[in-house]
Amino acid sequence: MPHFFINSSQIKENKIADKENFNHIIKALRTKIGENLKFIDENGMIYESILKKCENNELIAEISNSYPCTRYLDFELCLAQSPLNSNSQNTIIEKATELGVSQIYPIYTDNCAVKKSVLDNKIPKWQKIMQEASKQCERAFVPVCHPLTTLNELLKMKFDKILVMAEKFSNETLKSYLLKNSIKNGEIVLVIIGPEGGFSNEEFDLFKSLPNVKMLSLGKLILKADTAVISALGNIVL
Repeated sequence: MPHFFINSSQIKENKIADKENFNHIIKALRTKIGENLKFIDENGMIYESILKKCENNELIAEISNSYPCTRYLDFELCLAQSPLNSNSQNTIIEKATELGVSQIYPIYTDNCAVKKSVLDNKIPKWQKIMQEASKQCERAFVPVCHPLTTLNELLKMKFDKILVMAEKFSNETLKSYLLKNSIKNGEIVLVIIGPEGGFSNEEFDLFKSLPNVKMLSLGKLILKADTAVISALGNIVL
């Protein structure tokens, strides 16, 4: 059962009043009076509820049980990735959400195949995809999709580990690296993946100039960028 995001201010006298999710719950899912629903608030509390009333584009659900959500990682996983064409990128956003990413940084790289002006308008759509995927996966919180940025700006931010998938410059695999460098609770880990055309020589020079950046391989096989995202994140969280 998907859960629906609410604010704790919507809860009064053990009942949830919700207008925002009305169309999805009542019109799309055709939920009937007496059927079960599941909500989650901004604090990660889950509320198992029973639909009691729906009118004037608002539903009322009575809470039958509540408990904290445990579907989150013990560390913060971030993804920085050079966006692909629309369909492939939508899949990346969805799968990254399913795999526990908390923040996505779209990066405009030298070999990015999509125009910058097009990418700027995609952020709201990607954020919506993340919200829908979070509902389906019963995630505690919806990830954040940041505005388009550059590698230079991104690498000024603070992360505990910065892992670049760059088999061209590394024989060490992500899997072997993680065996020797386990991720600790509370760490912020950034995974960087380039476009289909790969990073430019100048971008590789930037990575090599920074001591906190680790370039790694995903193995012997050559992967498309969208497959590389799923493979890298899966190696880390599964």
